[in-house]
Amino acid sequence: MSNIATDGAPLAGSPLTRAVLEIDDYASGLGWDQPARLFALVDTAQLRTQEPGLADQLGLGADETTAGALTPIEQDELPAGTPLDEFLATIAWPEVIAGCALTVERLMLPPSAETAIPEGLDDASLASWVAAHPERQEVRMTVAVLRDGARESAVRLRAKDSPTEVLTGSELVPGLAEALTATFEG
Repeated sequence: MSNIATDGAPLAGSPLTRAVLEIDDYASGLGWDQPARLFALVDTAQLRTQEPGLADQLGLGADETTAGALTPIEQDELPAGTPLDEFLATIAWPEVIAGCALTVERLMLPPSAETAIPEGLDDASLASWVAAHPERQEVRMTVAVLRDGARESAVRLRAKDSPTEVLTGSELVPGLAEALTATFEG
């Protein structure tokens, strides 16, 4: 899980972790009950060199082009009413994109409650059952992947909405990481 820096914010070791935490912080500033948001991740130094106007517009100074640094660029809003897995299956990134990230809010149950899930529920019924469960937790998950297979995640509980309570790790949301990785295949 994440390390804690002296100012209370998680300490980010890798450029991918820093990008995930930057997106989590951005999403946190927008508040809860937000739609899913998709981001392209680009190499900051490459962006500064190849698209200086865009880099200036994004506020990326020359001091922000450290080796391996990634800049998240929010994409157009996801289409309403389209299941996330179906939408992700339609994405193909150009070669200039180093990776991608998605932030999404979901209801989750603790492992102890998962054994009580009734069998045979369709997706809508399962969602209703989870939404009514007294142990449900609202979470915001930010998951990022790179073309080379690296992945990172940040998970924030609504009940503990603080930068010091953000969990990070590469295997926190494996299914979503795999779906994002698939956007670079093919």
